[in-house]
Amino acid sequence: MITVEDTRVIGEARVLAGLDQNLQQHLLTHGPLPELSREDYVRLCEAVGLRGRGGAAFPVALKLQDLPARGVEAVVVNGSESEPVSRKDRLLLTRAPHLVLDGAVGLAHALRAPHVLIAVHDTAAATSLRQALMERDDHLAIEVLDTPGRFVAGEARAVLSALEGGVAVPPGRRVLPTRKGYHQRPTFLSNVETFAQLAVLARLGSRGFSSTGLISEPGTQLLTVDGAVRRPGVIETPTGVPLNTVLEYAGAEPGPVLLGGYHGRWLAQTDGVLLQRPEVSAGIVLALGSSTCPLGEVTRVAEWLRGQSAGQCGPCVFGLASLVDDFARLTVGDPQGWHDAHRHLGLIPGRGACAHPDGTARFLTSALEVFDDDVQLHLTGRGCGRPVLGVLGGTR
Repeated sequence: MITVEDTRVIGEARVLAGLDQNLQQHLLTHGPLPELSREDYVRLCEAVGLRGRGGAAFPVALKLQDLPARGVEAVVVNGSESEPVSRKDRLLLTRAPHLVLDGAVGLAHALRAPHVLIAVHDTAAATSLRQALMERDDHLAIEVLDTPGRFVAGEARAVLSALEGGVAVPPGRRVLPTRKGYHQRPTFLSNVETFAQLAVLARLGSRGFSSTGLISEPGTQLLTVDGAVRRPGVIETPTGVPLNTVLEYAGAEPGPVLLGGYHGRWLAQTDGVLLQRPEVSAGIVLALGSSTCPLGEVTRVAEWLRGQSAGQCGPCVFGLASLVDDFARLTVGDPQGWHDAHRHLGLIPGRGACAHPDGTARFLTSALEVFDDDVQLHLTGRGCGRPVLGVLGGTR
């Protein structure tokens, strides 16, 4: 469980205000949740350009507008935080469950959806939610359901499959939950932080919400900062905060940075980079430092990602296995590994049954670009001389 020392705020605390409070204390901190209509939520989300706080960063207003006028079956909170390094959603579920529930329940009432389903794979998060529900009377059917913790199990369609009692893997067909979601009925599904932000937006209104952050997408965001830093944890910042500000605040070592986690991209330089969606993706900032072998770290993560495949399409089953072999050969100085890696990376994107192959290819492609000097050292056969310290974490 994330402790108090793991949470920090740059600027104004909103979703991290009033942690570890019971319902009465929560309401004293945030105030009562107003009763809003579906049109109110669409208007508010449009006014502030609110995007989902998962990896896709899809505009919330567009998702709401895609739902039919009647017959919405459920509001689903995706708490299956399957990215190994990310901790922001688990933090909210364990230490601010009432804020997440406010967002989900308020929206469910507005959509006239009879069910709120919360998918979690973390035991502490599930316990916290169930305890919070005992304090509330939301006049809805609210269930906390356990889901697997595998990487692809956090994908929206995999979560829906698990909630229906099926296997937690994304189906080959790409049908939006707003059209065919829970039990093939229209469903609003988003991740935990999105619902917490909706609860804040409903209370503050568009003007109050927009008093911080970017003009194009105001408000705050949660970032998980880890790796070669002295103060890892979850930080709430205004949207558009400079990356260097966050790195300095966390006490990061100089060196490359991975934005967005294992499906993200590497940056060689951080000057002038602003943290906003969709660039920051799932809200993960990983500092690599200079003491570990970059190529070894990347190969280690690639091997883990291969093991997380749903095993239902060629790009995952064969493509990721080939890439792991390519990078392993490259690490020991085989030039053919370098050539094969580039060839295979050009064949994978856009061909998978889910986003896992594309995300992995993006991660590895940017690694080859950013760590070219390190790659050249390995191709000499001598390597870079640095050990693999496991700075990227999460693959245990």
